[in-house]
Amino acid sequence: MALALIGCGPHIRAPGPAVQTPTLTDTAVIAGDGAHLPLRRWAAPTPRGVILALHGFNDYGLFIEEPAAALAAAGYHVYALDQRGFGGAPNRGRWAGTAGYIADLRATIALLRQRHPDLSLTLLGESMGAAIMLVANAETPLPVEGLVLSAPAVWGRSVMGPMQRGALWLFARILPWFELTGEGTGRTPSDNIEMLRRLGRDPLVIKSTRIDAIHGLVDLMDAALASAPKQPALPPMLILYGRREDIVPPRAVCEFLTALPRTDARRLALYPQGYHMLLRDRAAAIPIADVVAWLNDARRPLPSGLEAEPTGDAVCAP
Repeated sequence: MALALIGCGPHIRAPGPAVQTPTLTDTAVIAGDGAHLPLRRWAAPTPRGVILALHGFNDYGLFIEEPAAALAAAGYHVYALDQRGFGGAPNRGRWAGTAGYIADLRATIALLRQRHPDLSLTLLGESMGAAIMLVANAETPLPVEGLVLSAPAVWGRSVMGPMQRGALWLFARILPWFELTGEGTGRTPSDNIEMLRRLGRDPLVIKSTRIDAIHGLVDLMDAALASAPKQPALPPMLILYGRREDIVPPRAVCEFLTALPRTDARRLALYPQGYHMLLRDRAAAIPIADVVAWLNDARRPLPSGLEAEPTGDAVCAP
């Protein structure tokens, strides 16, 4: 039985072989394998830069809709991609593999550079999206002017309990297709109840998740946590984290920040009333204003006054 389980494993829907050069339309990134990845845009009247936003697990590009209004008003074109398996992208509910997500990210960066050659480009990732950026940047520094990481998904296996790790390993092999919901976990992703209700009604938000997709997410979080000591000094990085976060536990963020090399280009903001969906919480205007100020000048103090030293102690100290 053990040998049979070793031979089984999670199912990954990785991108297919390249059949064309990636292209950019007004509504999609068409990847090298021909996959159409929906792309949304919020245009700035007088642009001074471009932001590419990557959503979290089971979410999709519309996650940035409300922050995008403020970012566009501040002079930044905002683009948001539906990543493979999410939103309106192909293979809904199936995990595409960390390498596949990174390849799509790099292709989209190159396409936006071609479309806006004279504007700065910054990446903004929430949770899973931030984890993808971290792993990609540690492999080969991303050719962008900055990274904004909101509640980065760095809950790797080293921070999980043995029962969590064991159960995931087992069920990803015997029941990879089985779907779970988040009901009954007691977790609170945001204090913005009306926003959460809208997500519950949104057919493009995934409500039940295959176990092998969860396994893939944990693989990504493993890699994101392990990427910390390999992060290059540049591009500059702004990390946002809420004190009321209970999706990515503080211990994981502590471990990540402790391993992250210290440079003046790394900054951390901690929000006492913040949850996992910081940029959609009821007090979202506070971190959004910090992001705008940082985009305008990465050396300026943040208007919230909630900046902390980017160390593990900043998150986990009593």
